[in-house]
Amino acid sequence: MRTSIATVSLAGTLPEKLRAAAAAGFDAVEVFEPDLLACPLRPAQVRALAEDLGLGIALFQPFRDPDDVDAAVVARTRERLRRKAALTAELGCDLVLVCSAVHAGAVRDDDELAAQLAALADVAAGHGVRLAYEALAWGAHVADYRHGARVVALADHPGLGTCVDSFHVLSRGDDPDAIATLDKLFFCQVADAPLLGMDVLPWSRHHRLFPGQGGFDLARFQRAVTAAGYDGPVSLEVFNDLYRQSDPRRAAVDAMRSLRHLADLTVPGTLPAAPAPAGWAFVEVAASGPGAPAVADLLGALGLVRTGTHRRGDVDLWSAGEDVQVVVNHRATSERARLSSLGLRAPRPHLLAERARELLAPVVHRPVGPGEAEIPSLVAPDGTWVQFCGPAPDWRDDFVPTGLGPAGEPSLLAVDHVALPQPFAGFDSAGLFLTTVLGMEPGELVEVGAPDGLLRSRAYRSGDDTVRIALNVGPTSATLRGRPLAAGHVAFATDDVFATARRFAAAGGHVLAVPANYHDDLAARFGLEEAFCDALREHGLFYDRDDSGGELLHFFTRAVSREFFVEVLQRRGGYRGFGSAGTAVRLAAQREHPAG
Repeated sequence: MRTSIATVSLAGTLPEKLRAAAAAGFDAVEVFEPDLLACPLRPAQVRALAEDLGLGIALFQPFRDPDDVDAAVVARTRERLRRKAALTAELGCDLVLVCSAVHAGAVRDDDELAAQLAALADVAAGHGVRLAYEALAWGAHVADYRHGARVVALADHPGLGTCVDSFHVLSRGDDPDAIATLDKLFFCQVADAPLLGMDVLPWSRHHRLFPGQGGFDLARFQRAVTAAGYDGPVSLEVFNDLYRQSDPRRAAVDAMRSLRHLADLTVPGTLPAAPAPAGWAFVEVAASGPGAPAVADLLGALGLVRTGTHRRGDVDLWSAGEDVQVVVNHRATSERARLSSLGLRAPRPHLLAERARELLAPVVHRPVGPGEAEIPSLVAPDGTWVQFCGPAPDWRDDFVPTGLGPAGEPSLLAVDHVALPQPFAGFDSAGLFLTTVLGMEPGELVEVGAPDGLLRSRAYRSGDDTVRIALNVGPTSATLRGRPLAAGHVAFATDDVFATARRFAAAGGHVLAVPANYHDDLAARFGLEEAFCDALREHGLFYDRDDSGGELLHFFTRAVSREFFVEVLQRRGGYRGFGSAGTAVRLAAQREHPAG
């Protein structure tokens, strides 16, 4: 798959966009006219810069409103195209994107429209330039790619072909399979998008996403494009307000990652297999300075025991049985406790390197001493390390046993999931990393109204559902005020949440206080027995029930920092959710009881 990206998809000046695209490995770019108009470089200089960077210029765009019922406007349009075709040739490009007209004077007769487009193609051909006609989803007369292709066929000009854009096709609910029958497919643009119930124009201008971040079936679209015999570049045209405020180099990496993932979805096996995480090896909490004792007190109250100290010091291992392992790293530069690393069990961690490299996520290694386990790792977009622990050597051998053991049978059984806070502009990037590099499946986007604004959350699951990671992002206003909104946490599973809550409190732990109004509502909403509601209230438990009768009972600890707290939960009857119905109450309670 040859790759391209429209410069409108990236932030910065035109030279910055070109450098970002080249650094990410793109073959070509589409030059968006407003980027060129604002650039001090002349077209020939832009061409030279692109050539120096190893980039082709695949398309110049957009040429809008190509047709009109007014003859005077038609004449002006041909002159406008003549100038743009000359500019396109100066860029070293031979293709201009022509969008279907959206104005009131658009031609409504297909024969006349075809004639006007053919005349424009004649003008462009004088400069060695072709035209790719695109049906905009909001076009005045032509809004369907099949209609556009029929007009192109009527024009019967060798320099006029069709451009298909996944957004314009799929946002309307059109069947993409007929793309396979197109004879003159000159260009292909792709973009994903969330499935929103809004007018297509603002949806397109503000909410497009890179492939794999939205809800469109892009693999089906792309298979149809391939079946049509198209061998040109697959180009990303993504209008997104956040991307246009983000570091263009990072956005370009996400863009390339998404295209390579799309290629693998279209033709399975294009990429090496995902590393298939098969459970949690450990979670790591960075805690140094004054915040470290609070983390130790919290883990101890939960029944974990400090079972090991790292050979090189400053790192402790806390355990509760075989499946609950928490590494506390005191080497961290930040004094605020936070989740810093996720250790995943992987039967074949060596498969990680090749796939990660293809997806622009190079494998990294922490410095190790003699005899210590080398664990292949990745760094997620938010800076969290993701480490892949194979069956041998055992990473726990790096820790010198303390000789301490649990006082009784551990009440925590496993890591159920972790939640990672994301910067406002990094939410989609982190999700793309989990789906493409780790092969995890995304869940539905959940939005929760909270005291400081809207919290967005999406959970990702491994294929066998043993690894669950929730990404959370809160409003920037909450971050500025230092609220714990969207703070990271680890959730441990237990088979008796009431007993675990009692033990935690008896050991000096602080359960997050839940408002009495919440429990009163539970009784009304679910028809719970009074004694059961009283027990939930007494232990500070949250409760949820799904449509199949599955139940979730869980409590939260008081936050030990703005970025870390713990959840303990018990799932009953196959409950698969995360208790989002109670999230607003939990956030309000955390605001009332902030971290010390």
